[in-house]
Amino acid sequence: MKTIRFFIPALAALSMAVCFSSCEKEGSDNTDQPVVLEGGEISGRYSNDLTLKKGEYTLTGSLQMEAPATLTIEPGTTITSAASGNNIIYILIEQGAKIMAEGTESEPITMTAQEQKAGAWGGLHICGYAHTNATGATTSEIGGAAYGGSNDTDNSGVLKYIRIQYSGLALDSEHEANGLSLYGVGSGTQISYIQITDGSDDGIEFFGGAANIDHCIVENCTDDSFDWTEGWNGTAEYIVAYQSVAECDCLMECDNNGDNNDATPVAHPTIRYATFVGNNSADNARGLRFREGTQVTLEYALVTGKPSPVTLETTQTDESFTEGVSSISNTYISGELVNEVEDENGSNIGTYFNEDFVADGNTANYDFSSVFTGNYVGKVGDSGAVASDDNWTAGWTL
Repeated sequence: MKTIRFFIPALAALSMAVCFSSCEKEGSDNTDQPVVLEGGEISGRYSNDLTLKKGEYTLTGSLQMEAPATLTIEPGTTITSAASGNNIIYILIEQGAKIMAEGTESEPITMTAQEQKAGAWGGLHICGYAHTNATGATTSEIGGAAYGGSNDTDNSGVLKYIRIQYSGLALDSEHEANGLSLYGVGSGTQISYIQITDGSDDGIEFFGGAANIDHCIVENCTDDSFDWTEGWNGTAEYIVAYQSVAECDCLMECDNNGDNNDATPVAHPTIRYATFVGNNSADNARGLRFREGTQVTLEYALVTGKPSPVTLETTQTDESFTEGVSSISNTYISGELVNEVEDENGSNIGTYFNEDFVADGNTANYDFSSVFTGNYVGKVGDSGAVASDDNWTAGWTL
């Protein structure tokens, strides 16, 4: 994390750049000087660098960073949204801007809300210059910021040891705020050790891009735990989805492009070392839902708590498994893989079924009764769950 230190001779200039706990900052001061805050209220748009020193902050309105500004958040900082109802407040990092939020195991960064219930605020949104296969204008669903391009190694900063609570809000079917929304974010962005809890929409959603994540937990977000669309091609390693409330939908909803299943570049992320625990709800029966032309490489995963733990739902996705473009290996599910691909008359025309899933070295109808005991913390080996002394969730999670 880069800390900016600066000295301005004039007291008036210094007062513009530094505020203490009694100061409310509402937007850029229209200078090119960095702004450093030490607690208090915050909101507005910034085109100059903003540093939040370790402390307590109240988000009284949306905070939006414009290029070329960098938002730096020090370890141990807590940002609390004051929003309620449909008065949505969010943090948005635009293309060309960066966020440097690097907490530590002992001092994570917390983003939360005064109203401690799902959907109390709009979460964190990042827009980058990486690819997308979206049709039409590509602007973020919340904040209306442009995203997408051709730089798959684009760097939007660092997120590490971050806890996001009570986020997510669906204003309508086209404008939804997740816990963490990644719009065309490139692989140069570092995203590790993220916990998202008690949101009212998705936990983490990828809109295209090549972002990689690791050591991420989504718990009790009432839509999907993880979601991708618009051609995401990154990697997710050591991820956990846990649902204990009935409202939760899919553990992972996986799309290429809903308007054009053949859109390119085709979504084809790699997911490995993943644990998915559903809510056992018959109303939200699907666990990992592969559809709308997506491809995937899934390795070393456990899926339980859903009547249909893995489903294939569109022709292109189904054929990608039969042709060996997509693959699932070393994966254990509590039920069976279900192929739901049908023609216009409702007849199943699928080509990849549960027997193929098993033949590829996976296990269906796996007995999970003894899995989540002892030191098991989400690791998967060649024979199922693996106990481990490396509890990467300890010390920083809620």
